[in-house]
Amino acid sequence: TLFVRVRQQCKSALEIATKLSAHPSVTVLYPGLPSHPHHGVAAAQMEGGYGGMLSLRISGGRQSAIDFCSHLRVFHLATSLGGVESLAEHRASIEGETSPVPDDLVRLSVGIEDAKDL
Repeated sequence: TLFVRVRQQCKSALEIATKLSAHPSVTVLYPGLPSHPHHGVAAAQMEGGYGGMLSLRISGGRQSAIDFCSHLRVFHLATSLGGVESLAEHRASIEGETSPVPDDLVRLSVGIEDAKDL
């Protein structure tokens, strides 16, 4: 089932990235978007999609990123990769004050749910 799961994850991740990239308070980091600085490399190297992981930079800083996570309904707040369920995490909170991860960054691991549901 791996092929079917990865195909769905890539499809949903691209849909989510595209939709959120239009929001003025969100910067989306996803190689499937033409605006990504390494989109050309990703397009040349990746077949069948650009992966199920994306990162978001939420304007307003740490608290805005945490608030964003707290308003998610389908995404589970957890640290994991590659499962069938969609997960979100505010990595800086998990790693603590010495984390090199920006305070405004939220990482999404997109599962097999339909993008419209997420």
